[in-house]
Amino acid sequence: MSFADFEIFMAGRLRGSLPGRTAHGKMAAARYKGWPEPGETSRSSAVLILFYPQEEEISFPVILRPTYDGVHSGQVAFPGGKADPEDKDLYATALREAWEEIRAPYNEINILGQLSEIYITVSDMRVVPVVGTLPFRPDFLPDPREVAEIREIRLSGILDKQIIRQGRMPVRGGYITAPFYHYDGLRIWGATAMMISELTEIIEG
Repeated sequence: MSFADFEIFMAGRLRGSLPGRTAHGKMAAARYKGWPEPGETSRSSAVLILFYPQEEEISFPVILRPTYDGVHSGQVAFPGGKADPEDKDLYATALREAWEEIRAPYNEINILGQLSEIYITVSDMRVVPVVGTLPFRPDFLPDPREVAEIREIRLSGILDKQIIRQGRMPVRGGYITAPFYHYDGLRIWGATAMMISELTEIIEG
């Protein structure tokens, strides 16, 4: 499938019904499976899943958060963050945050749609994963205050079910057992893994 055909394919799939919690549940830690609901104080945020062609394959970037005194310290994530009052909508939030964190060229990104919203209880955040494409691999530049490293994920690699594992993950105050994607030395778990799970279900139909 060419990259142009992939864009058309993904745009069509995102216009259909989304698997949502059915897909999320496959990569959710046990503590999330009660599906708590956001409240009036929950904040809105967005992340960007950005596809682009790379050496005859399709890739997307993830970031490693720096080590800090916070609930997402050292975790693998999509670029993104909280909505600002000046953002037109959550698509604008995703584009702005991706520009700030990894210098993804927001004015050239084609937005295809979004995945299902995920509520992250530990940070009380409602997160919308926005899906976009670029016809080329951008020259990424990490913001050292928010990004320890940028890693590129090959779509063909993340679709491999053999990389799904179960293990102990560090959280504030101890550990939890959770499923994760073991990809090129990374342990991708939590909300990011749940988003990828929905993404792969959409792609695979």
